[in-house]
Amino acid sequence: MNYDSLELIESQTAVCKNQISYIPTLLSFREIHSTVMSIRKLKTPPGLFLVDGQGYAHPYRCGFASRLGLVIRKPTIGTAKSKLVGETVNAPMQESSAFPRHKDEIIEAAVSTGHGSKLVYVSTGHMVSLDTAIRIIKHCTQKNRIPEPLLKAHEITTEEKRKRQYSISE
Repeated sequence: MNYDSLELIESQTAVCKNQISYIPTLLSFREIHSTVMSIRKLKTPPGLFLVDGQGYAHPYRCGFASRLGLVIRKPTIGTAKSKLVGETVNAPMQESSAFPRHKDEIIEAAVSTGHGSKLVYVSTGHMVSLDTAIRIIKHCTQKNRIPEPLLKAHEITTEEKRKRQYSISE
């Protein structure tokens, strides 16, 4: 997507057989292959990736957003609808963001996007500071609490799944 206008420039999808079953906290091992395949198909390489999942705010400090950034060697930001680890209670608040801690360390930002009462959890993935990640997520959030690029990606994948289910049943 174009950062300023949030207009879609290009999208790609990839389908591959899962090598492992879903294991809580190890999502990246299941999803990384198809994600990288999709990225490699892009004609216009993005400068930054928003990931629907955790980055540093992960029990192992390397969630899907962090692992993807390491694999593709690009900046990534983890954005999640729920907290995986850490405590938000009594977290310091700055400009509509709280900073949850885990083991006495700030691991993410609980961000109010102004579009609903629920928070969005933003964590660094790879090559992006937490302050920059918060600023980017707030910029990319318009009509929903979820950033536009993630909403669009969800819409595209849902449509792709629908098409594939339809063609299988024919």
